[in-house]
Amino acid sequence: MSSLSLSGTEILTWVIIPLLIVLARICDVSLSTIRIIFIGRGYKFIAPLLGFVQVLIWLFAIRQIMQNLDIVFYYVAYAGGFAAGTFVGMYMEEKLAIGILSIRIITRKDASGLIDFLRSANYGVTSVEGEGATGKVHIIYTIVNRRDVQNVIKIVNKFNPKAFYLIEDVRHTKEGIFPIKKSPLRRNYLNLARIFQKEE
Repeated sequence: MSSLSLSGTEILTWVIIPLLIVLARICDVSLSTIRIIFIGRGYKFIAPLLGFVQVLIWLFAIRQIMQNLDIVFYYVAYAGGFAAGTFVGMYMEEKLAIGILSIRIITRKDASGLIDFLRSANYGVTSVEGEGATGKVHIIYTIVNRRDVQNVIKIVNKFNPKAFYLIEDVRHTKEGIFPIKKSPLRRNYLNLARIFQKEE
């Protein structure tokens, strides 16, 4: 009986508590990463709520450490959870794709084809002529949703693989032109509208 009790204690000490510490730190650091992103995007209500939950989780993890200062393995679990949480937070941020970005494209090559293609894809484009270190250049500005950045980069590389581009965060925008993400319901509505127009 005492042997079973000791085995249960060892499992709790060396397996369950370290796992809880790791999981707590993963959640804590992931929430911290997302909270910082929300602060940068101006989400005034979600960011404090995430901070509240994050601190509660952090207190649970640090409590386990403080109660078992003689168990070095808990320190490793704490540090490992922090590292894993950083990775998970970055992955979540990438998948959420929250926010708006500014893309500045500078090219020596004629940019009319690139500009026309971006506009046909419903991206708002502003273009100006400039003077670079080696002569005249075309400067193209566009503001896009974060989820559309890779698509714009593919378009730029298709027209001019050697073009220089710069991507920056945008905190706030007013108006603008953005591609419309068509839902199945919207597509069906547009198809019906076209049918009725043909019948007329």
